[in-house]
Amino acid sequence: MLNIMRKKKNSIIIKVVFVIIVLSFVGTMFLVWGVGSDGMGGGKGYAAKVNGTVISLDDYKSAYQRVSSMYEQIYGQSIPPEMQKMLGLKKVALDGLIDNLLAMKEAKSLGIKVSKDDVASSIESMPMFQKDGKFSFDQYQQVLKANRITAKDFEEGQEAEVMLKKVRQSIRDKAVVTDSDALAQYKKENDKLELEYVAYAPADVAAEVKLSEADLTSYLQNNPNEFKSAEKVALSYILLDPASQVAKTSLSEEEIQTFYQKNIDRWQGKDGILPLTEVKEKVKAEALKQKVAKQLFEQAADTLYKNIKAGDLNLIAGALKQKVYETDLFSANAPAASLIGETAVIKKALELKQGELGGPVETAKGIYILKVKERKAAAVPALAEIRGAVEAKAKGAKAIELAKKKAEDAAKQLSAKAAVKTQSTGSFGFSAKGEIPVIGTSPEIAEAVFKLSTGQAPAAPFKVGNRWYAVRVKSRTDAPKAQFDATREELKSKMLPKKQEEALIEWNKRLREKAKIEINQALIADK
Repeated sequence: MLNIMRKKKNSIIIKVVFVIIVLSFVGTMFLVWGVGSDGMGGGKGYAAKVNGTVISLDDYKSAYQRVSSMYEQIYGQSIPPEMQKMLGLKKVALDGLIDNLLAMKEAKSLGIKVSKDDVASSIESMPMFQKDGKFSFDQYQQVLKANRITAKDFEEGQEAEVMLKKVRQSIRDKAVVTDSDALAQYKKENDKLELEYVAYAPADVAAEVKLSEADLTSYLQNNPNEFKSAEKVALSYILLDPASQVAKTSLSEEEIQTFYQKNIDRWQGKDGILPLTEVKEKVKAEALKQKVAKQLFEQAADTLYKNIKAGDLNLIAGALKQKVYETDLFSANAPAASLIGETAVIKKALELKQGELGGPVETAKGIYILKVKERKAAAVPALAEIRGAVEAKAKGAKAIELAKKKAEDAAKQLSAKAAVKTQSTGSFGFSAKGEIPVIGTSPEIAEAVFKLSTGQAPAAPFKVGNRWYAVRVKSRTDAPKAQFDATREELKSKMLPKKQEEALIEWNKRLREKAKIEINQALIADK
């Protein structure tokens, strides 16, 4: 199963299914292993409190680790922090625990029970435990062992999972698609609409924007970061080049052998690891380069340490027999020409105070020792110095506000059935993508207008691209009613799964609204 998912790890469907697996599997496991009895869990601190039941910090951490582990299995590699943040793994783990805890308590209050046969049947149906299409006890044991899960723990967790499925299915089973629901969907899918609309873009109203001195001052005060100059430093620095010392350094046979052994994976050939005799010159060159770099770094660090209190870079340069280089003021985004690409050096320079020495910093070019000779803090220039830039930004912002305001006024007029000069879209049918002639793609408009009759209008405008549209249904052509009567039951059956999921979402929402939930926000914050 994991191999299939790895092969299709870029498939959106597979990823969605995987998240569902994670939410249910992790949530039920830890209902049983951590907070499922009296709710106090183990460990110090708490992740959340749900109606007095504590989800402990240890339980949350374990759930989070298992969520991360499952994601790593599907991707076939470790998940970096940036990806974990994007996937919201912290919230996934905690939400799974909270939602399943609420659902479990509800299941008990509804008298829902799970038999041993239910659990066995559920486990036997899992593809991960099957071999040649049938349940394999050996496979079952191997999978649990590989994931460090005991059969007792897994089966208790699966019992909770089956109970969750039962209670949630009981909610789904209560969902009903009425004839009116089906008729509304039929009309949405088959009726034809023509819209009339009024549209405004910032460019359309820019000429109407007038700015006072107070407007400019206010904009600058409210948006200082748009105009703030970057923090800048000017450096003096020494650069020690290891390449210049290679010819003066030698290596023993023992050093060559040791370097070869420590970096054995570098010498891979078609038929395996190449013997030292075949790669000796390459090994020697790399070992020599590393040795020189290490010696120079240690020399630079020692000399800097001895002279750091004096703060005299020239003194250090003299001791190391190096030249001192100078730069003008530069920022992180616009570095000095000699430091382009030297990210580590620039980062270190911006961390130092004026007059402070820093380093050594090692890069591909060599080893740096730095001194900040001047530092200029980030600052917002006076309005007089950047009037043009402020005026352009403020005018753009005002034009956006004005375009939206005009569209809002137009929407009110269209709703009031006032006579307004409009444009027309022509006749069109519903599209799930929200494709509307002339206007463009807007699922929001499509969903709104296909619920309306001729002459009706949404109360607010819609933004599509950089324009706001106020719309009204100019005409609606009804699809034949006879066709609906012939396909009513088929349509109701087609609509039922969505109706069931909506009912489940609403049920879960109500459980949360009724519950007293306290979440340790610091725990799930993405920093």
